[in-house]
Amino acid sequence: MSSDQTLFHYTLLSLLLSGPPTALSLLFLQAPYGKHRRPGWGPTIYPPLAWFLMESPTLWLTLLLFPLGRHHSNPRAQTLISLFLLHYLHRAIIYPLKIHFRTHERKPTGGFPVTIAAMAFAFNLLNSYLQARWVSHYADYRSDGWFWWRFAGGLAVFAGGMAANVTADMVLLRLKGEGGGYRVPRGGWFEVVSCPNYFGEVVEWLGWALMTWSWAGLGFFLYTCANLVPRARANHKWYLEKFGEDYPKNRKAVIPFVF
Repeated sequence: MSSDQTLFHYTLLSLLLSGPPTALSLLFLQAPYGKHRRPGWGPTIYPPLAWFLMESPTLWLTLLLFPLGRHHSNPRAQTLISLFLLHYLHRAIIYPLKIHFRTHERKPTGGFPVTIAAMAFAFNLLNSYLQARWVSHYADYRSDGWFWWRFAGGLAVFAGGMAANVTADMVLLRLKGEGGGYRVPRGGWFEVVSCPNYFGEVVEWLGWALMTWSWAGLGFFLYTCANLVPRARANHKWYLEKFGEDYPKNRKAVIPFVF
């Protein structure tokens, strides 16, 4: 086994094994940013800069690794990696810019903890390596006769999830930009779940797992669930405690009508 195959194998194993402890820890300890911001987590940085830095490996590392793969000129690989980059173009560049322009005229309420940003940066390094190497090098496109059928189904799921994610982010940023403290978000998926931004991202990476049909894609989807579902549960609890009887009782945390 080559050194890269060994690295890929152990990186994939790390991703698959990291989900359960992540989910368990987030049941008891929430990352201290956003609604759960609190002191005691060390130095902080400007939130838009934090988002850009911690998400940036998904762009620069992916673009560095993809041309090195044996499938770099394969239309299937190029199509898959373009969708991965599309999501992170929004998350690493467009979303931080939206935060900046929506909130820069108001006095910041707090920074983003460097420790949290560093952990997210490390995860994105690991995951970007996995996804880029699988798509560009280790996938077997030649013998996959079902690729385009599975891709079409996965793309529909991915696109629906991204639409929900981006739309929910826009609603939350609009409320934040208006000032006046936290309010109950309304409209769209907010009518059925407290965290449609998380719901959308979970659905997105389910679509990615279907499109790639790989352990790397499945591992990313499972880790996304382990990371975001407990956070959605905590946000839902926060909304209920803050708004009490004024908060819609029919809303679930993250999975419509279920949880």
